[in-house]
Amino acid sequence: MTSPELDDRYGRTASPMAKRLRWGVVGLVAVVFFGYIGWTTVVSNMNAVSVDDLGYEVVDENTTQVHFQFTAPEGRNVVCAIEALDEEFGAVGYRLVEYPAGEQRGQKHSETVRTVGEATTGFVSGCWVA
Repeated sequence: MTSPELDDRYGRTASPMAKRLRWGVVGLVAVVFFGYIGWTTVVSNMNAVSVDDLGYEVVDENTTQVHFQFTAPEGRNVVCAIEALDEEFGAVGYRLVEYPAGEQRGQKHSETVRTVGEATTGFVSGCWVA
């Protein structure tokens, strides 16, 4: 007997229906996987906040003013973390500020950060949807 005849005789070949079922399951898993990836990308971008530092001003030994703007989703509160660093890049001031939901996506702000020593820079370390 030949090999194909032996395979048929002892049931070692997959039926066409089993092959279709396997490919259907593989296709379904692929659709679910790519759908999940797409949805999580859309959701994360809907809540994304982008920040641009516009500058800083060292007012005195204990005060630094930071100027920045952010773009956030409309109708959502935003919290920003503002830092002041000394010449050795150690944190000498830190402040969290919550901004109420605005009608515009872009907002421009200047915030004062109290410091424990003289700062050499000030910046926004991050903003997020509250």
